Amino acid sequence: MNPGLPVRHPLPTLSILLTVACAAAAPATSTVARGPHPAPYLGERELVAPALDTVDALLRSLTTRQKVAQLVMPWLLGDSLADGDATMRQAIEWVESLEVGGIIISTGTPRHIAWKINALQRRAPLPLLIAADFEAGTTLRMAAGTPFPTQMGIAAGGRPEDAYQMGRITAVEGRAVGVHLTFAPVADLNSNPNNPIINTRAFGSDPADVSRYVAAAIHGMRDGGILSTAKHFPGHGDTETDSHLALPTITAGWTRFDTLELVPFRAAIEAGVDAMMSAHIALPALDDGASRAGTLSPAILTGVLRDSLGFAGLVATDALSMGAIAKEIGADEAVVRAFEAGSDLLLMPLDVGSAIEAMVVAVENGRISIERLDASVRRVLAFKARVGIFTTRLIDESAVDDVVASPEFLTIAREVTQRSVVLLTDSLGTVAALRGAPQRVALISVVDGRARLGETLATDLRAAGYEVTWVRLPTSPSRAERAAAEQAIDAAPVTILATAVRWGSSRGRIGLEPATATLLTQLAARQPTILVSFGSPYVIGQVPTASSYLIGWAQTAMAEAAIARALSGQAPIIGTAPIEIPPSFALRTGIQLGTTP
Repeated sequence: MNPGLPVRHPLPTLSILLTVACAAAAPATSTVARGPHPAPYLGERELVAPALDTVDALLRSLTTRQKVAQLVMPWLLGDSLADGDATMRQAIEWVESLEVGGIIISTGTPRHIAWKINALQRRAPLPLLIAADFEAGTTLRMAAGTPFPTQMGIAAGGRPEDAYQMGRITAVEGRAVGVHLTFAPVADLNSNPNNPIINTRAFGSDPADVSRYVAAAIHGMRDGGILSTAKHFPGHGDTETDSHLALPTITAGWTRFDTLELVPFRAAIEAGVDAMMSAHIALPALDDGASRAGTLSPAILTGVLRDSLGFAGLVATDALSMGAIAKEIGADEAVVRAFEAGSDLLLMPLDVGSAIEAMVVAVENGRISIERLDASVRRVLAFKARVGIFTTRLIDESAVDDVVASPEFLTIAREVTQRSVVLLTDSLGTVAALRGAPQRVALISVVDGRARLGETLATDLRAAGYEVTWVRLPTSPSRAERAAAEQAIDAAPVTILATAVRWGSSRGRIGLEPATATLLTQLAARQPTILVSFGSPYVIGQVPTASSYLIGWAQTAMAEAAIARALSGQAPIIGTAPIEIPPSFALRTGIQLGTTP
C-alpha cells in the first residue's frame, strides 16, 4: 500500500445513493420574464430537490478525509488523453485515491470533454460534480460550442431575453458533455475602464441594468438544467490589479457596495442562483480594516454574504492557486482560511493531496469543527443529488454532436450577436454611406499571434458586392508590412481597421500596446476610417483619429459576420453600450441605423 495515499473506507450502499436523487421536482420561481421557449430541447435536464434525510445518511457514512475531499475541485484540461498519459494518471489519482468531490474541466472538444468526464466518473467512488467556466456560452472552454458575444455584448443588444437564451443553451450544451455546475454568470459591474480582468465579462456598469441580465441568465441556466454561480463576490469590477498576479484593494465603504456592487448579487440571490464565487480582493472597509482577500474573510463571506444577504447556497472560492492568495500566506494555509471564512468548495489548490491533508489536520486538532465541515459537505452532496448523478452519472457520448452547436442554437446565437453590434460614433457618416451601396474598402486587421481576424469579415463583404483589399498586420509590423497596409489604404476611399483586445489573466493590464495604438492612429489618419473592436470597447480612446467606431465584442467568425451585415446594410444596427466609454460617450450611447422610426 502506498503510505502517501489514504485508506479507502466502504461507501454507502447503492440503495442509499439511488434514494438520494428520487425527490420530486423543485418548484421554479421567477421574478423576471423569461425568453421564448416553444418546445423542449434535446439535452435539457430537470433539477430535483434532494431528500435531506438521505443526504444526511450518506454524509454519516463518510470519514473525515472523505468529507474533506468532497469539497476539493482540481482543474483538468478537457483534451483527449489516454489512461497512461501523465496528466490523466494524475487525474485518476485525484479521483480514485484522494476521492475528490469534483473536477473543473477546461479546454477541449465536446467529444473529448465528454469522454474524459465519463472515464473519470467510472472510476470515482462517489459521482463527481463537474464544473466549468462557461461565461457567455460554452465556447470559453469548449472548442465547438455555440458562440455568443461576451456578457457585455449580450447586454448591448438591450434584451434580457438574450441573456436567458445564452444561459439556457449553455446549460443544455454543458449537461450534454457531463458538466453540472457553471461558474457563471459574472455579476460584477465593470465600472473601471482599466480593469484588466473583468472588462467585457461583465454585463455592464449600471447596477439595475446588470441585475436584469444576471437574473435572466440564471433563469436560463436553471431551465436548461445546470447549476449557476454568480461571481466575483462582493464585486471585482472597480479594480486595476489582476488578482491572478497580486492582491487588488478596493477602499470604498459599505454605502458604495450596498448601492452599487452588491445590487446584482442580491438580484442573483432573488433569482435563485445556486452558488457564489468569492473575489480575491481586499476590502478593508468591509473587513474591519484588514488587508486580506475577501476569500479569506469571515466578515465578507459569512457576515455579508450569509448573514446580511441571506444566501444559503454553495460558496466557492476563486482559484486558490492565484497570486492574490498563494503568494500571501501559503497554499495550504489559504485553503484552511478560505474554509474558515465560509467557503464550501475549495477550487484549484496548488497541491490537491496537501490541501486535503491540511484540512484534515485542521479538523482533527479542533481548528475546524466537525459540524462546520458537515454543513459544507451536506451542501455539496445536495448539489449532486439535484443534478441526478447518483442515479445517472454517465452521459451518452454518441448524442453530444446532436446537442452541441445544433442548427437551432446557432440561429439564436446569430440573432443575439447581430443585436449586440454597437455603432458608437459615425462623425463623417462613413458607416451610413457604406451601408448605402458597395464600395472599395481597405480592411486592415491588427492582432497578436496567428489569429485570422478579418477573414470572415472580408469574405462576407465581398459576397455582398464590396471590393475588399485585406491586409493582415502583426502588432509590430515590419517596414514592408506597414507599406503594404498604407498602399491598400491610399487606394480605397474607406478604411476598416479591425482589432481585438481581450481581457486575460496574467497580463496585468488591458488595452492596445502603445506602439499598436500609435500605428492604428497613424493609419486611421490617412482616409475616413471605421475602427472595429472585436474585444474591449475602450480602445477608441487610444485611436482618436478614427471617425467611426463599431464594437463587435468577441473575436469570433459569428461576430465578424454580424459586423459585415451591419456595414453592408443587410441588418440594422441597434446596439447601445451598457457602459460609459471614455473620453466622452455616456452610458447607452449607440447610433441606430436601418431601424423603423
